[in-house]
This record gives sequence, structure tokens and C-alpha cells, in this order.
Amino acid sequence: MLSRSGLRAALAAVAALGLTATTVLPAAAFTDQEKAELGPLIRDYLVKNPEVLQEAIAVLEKRQSDAEAQARKQSLASIKSTVFDSPRGVVIGNPKGNVTLVEFFDYNCGYCKHALQDINALIKANPNLKVVLREFPVLGPGSVEAAQVAVTVRMVAPDKYRAFHDILLAGRGQADRARALAAAKEAGIDTALLQKQASSPELNATLDESMKIAQALGLNGTPSFVIGDDVIVGAVGQEKLQEAITANAKAAAN
Repeated sequence: MLSRSGLRAALAAVAALGLTATTVLPAAAFTDQEKAELGPLIRDYLVKNPEVLQEAIAVLEKRQSDAEAQARKQSLASIKSTVFDSPRGVVIGNPKGNVTLVEFFDYNCGYCKHALQDINALIKANPNLKVVLREFPVLGPGSVEAAQVAVTVRMVAPDKYRAFHDILLAGRGQADRARALAAAKEAGIDTALLQKQASSPELNATLDESMKIAQALGLNGTPSFVIGDDVIVGAVGQEKLQEAITANAKAAAN
């Protein structure tokens, strides 16, 4: 029969990996009698100790998260210049800042609307912070239309992009071409100039670049951020972003 310590190890392995008894170890590792005993014992143990499954799931999720983060770091290393320095990203904050935070956003993303306040507060609190804004329209045709107008704003009136961006992202209702043009007009931009750029190949080229970066980094939602060697997914809040900014500022100073 299995020893108590042997059974405990087998149970832990099965619970942590979510595998059957026969796949945890090669068949030769168990006698026929042990194989017959192991299945019911594992089931009985897990039924009586369901918290083991919760612990195992937490461990598994942590391992998966760590693996994804490592994969993103490796991908980021090969495309850093595009992510941080491409002229298709809009720079706000300090253009010569020693820390760069890149945000991928969608004008119809409710979480991005909350993140707008965080970004503006972080720029105010960190004079050496450079923020790069990247349109990443993933929430439907309206988002694509709004992003295309945003690209034309960057082309025609880059000095007014931030005002346009804040107006449109902070606004209520579905963002689309009409709302984006209205936001541009409110920001003091001649919309006739924007209309002339409506068929420019730069619109799709800009959005395609963001999509390719997102695909390489495994991003599928907004907001998402890149800072230093790290990719941060989701509206994590001002405090966590500030921690990342502080850590990168210290690294840059060393």
C-alpha cells in the first residue's frame, strides 16, 4: 500500500496539476494495487478538503500569469523602439522625460475613461514622465471611426490632440466619427482639414501598427500599459502605475 507521505505527495501533485493519477507519474511508478487504491483515495481526499483545489488553482493561475509576463517581456525586447519611439504614438507630458508610459486605449472603453483621470494626475505629479498614447480600437466600428479621426487630429493639429483626446474620452455616449469630429471642433480644430485626411493611408497604417504591437504583446483589451520592461493589463489604478513609474525612475537614475 501507499505510505502516508507517498499518498500525500501524490494527492498534492494531482490537485496542483489537475491530472489523473496515471498521468502524474509513469505507470511503472505504481503497483497494480496502488493504482486501484489511488483514484478513490484522491477523490475522497478532495471531497473532504476542497480548499486544496482552491490553493491549487491559485498556484496554477500564478504560474500562468508569470509565464505570460515573461513571454511579454521577451516580445517587448524585440519591438521596443516601435512601442516607445514610433512617430505614430502621440506624446503628452514631458517629451524628454526619463520614464515613458505607453497607454493603449479605446474611446468607448469605460475603464479607459477612469484611467484618463489617473494619467492626467500622474503627469501632474511626475514632471519627468513621458506618456505615449496609442489608439487601440477593439470595441467595434464606432471605436475604429473615432480612432481614425484621432489619427487625423495628430496629423493636422498635434498641439491640440490632448485637448481633443480628453474631451472625447471624458464624454458620454457612444464614440464614433460624428462624436469625434464634434470633440475636435470643441478643441478648436478645423474639421474641414480633418475631412481632407479621411482617406489618408496613414489612418490604417497607424491603427495597424498598434494592432501588431498588441498582438506581439498578447494584449486583447483596454486599457493596457507598457513601462520599461513591463506590460500592465487593465485599469490598475493610479497607485500601481505610480509604483511602476517610481521603480523605472530609480532604474534610470542608476
